[in-house]
Amino acid sequence: MVSIRLDALAAQLDAQLHGDGDIVITGVASMHSARSGQITFLSDSRYREQLTATQASAVVVTEADLPYCKAAALVVKNPYLTYARMAQLMDTTPQPAQDIAPSAVIADDVVLGRNVAIGANAVIESGVTLGDGVVIGAGCFVGKHTKIGAGSRLWANVTIYHRVELGAQCLIQSGAVIGSDGFGYANDRGNWVKIPQLGTVRIGDRVEIGANTTIDRGALDDTLIGDGVIIDNQCQIAHNVVIGDNTAVAGGVIMAGSLKIGRYCMIGGASVINGHMEICDKVTVTGMGMVMRPITEPGVYSSGIPLQPNKTWRKTAALVMSIDDMSKRLKAVERKVNQD
Repeated sequence: MVSIRLDALAAQLDAQLHGDGDIVITGVASMHSARSGQITFLSDSRYREQLTATQASAVVVTEADLPYCKAAALVVKNPYLTYARMAQLMDTTPQPAQDIAPSAVIADDVVLGRNVAIGANAVIESGVTLGDGVVIGAGCFVGKHTKIGAGSRLWANVTIYHRVELGAQCLIQSGAVIGSDGFGYANDRGNWVKIPQLGTVRIGDRVEIGANTTIDRGALDDTLIGDGVIIDNQCQIAHNVVIGDNTAVAGGVIMAGSLKIGRYCMIGGASVINGHMEICDKVTVTGMGMVMRPITEPGVYSSGIPLQPNKTWRKTAALVMSIDDMSKRLKAVERKVNQD
């Protein structure tokens, strides 16, 4: 358990303290579940009535919400961002591995930085370079001539193929596969002829990749993931995709090959994006978006159909099936009106 005095926490978060700084904080919790000794936060003033009911010892709030707070408070401009930093300070998540396990299989020529940890039954192949503070979880596979930057962590059972480059301070969740073959085949009179994937994957610094996400290696050139990119669980990133710095990709997204996505984009969950095209910087695609054409202007784009009661949806579907017929009838009426 992590514990810290409230005044010390305020100093580390650059927050203005209101109330007793001697309070000892032992955890972070939501408004409704917080108990004595815990700290919570209010990021939306619409829910400020919860300030009178919470049992938390302290609350992170804005200046506007401070008068409604009965507990000790840390006043900041952005409570949600402060919550993220506060949670990092009090994080009790264990490391994926400690020291180097006797059962780890490490090639003789692997270059190990200082304070590297490698878990049980991990396999590190020839020519690999692991930077200072790298942590490799149990059962991971790191292929030949791969480079992993300082401070990066792999949770259990991550697979990284040969010649992949992973930057510093990255976090890869369990089951992710990086550098697998892209889906490249040529058709010979009905038979599929495999095209060897000769590129690799190059990933920048501070990238996070979710559980069971796959990132394919390039066919000739490389698949590129920029600095600060965050990718959720169970995503498919095809060969030669380029994702710009600080773009966020939610769960279940599928990206086809040779797609280029700009910087500071946000891709909603379960979206499907066509390949061989480009999406510019600062584009938001809402959940279940189907992106079939390039996007050249920043903004918010949507195509998924929101859930409806079944009876309403059946009527809507019936109308959609009749659109072509209605269009023909409308054009016929327009022609008749123009003739008259």
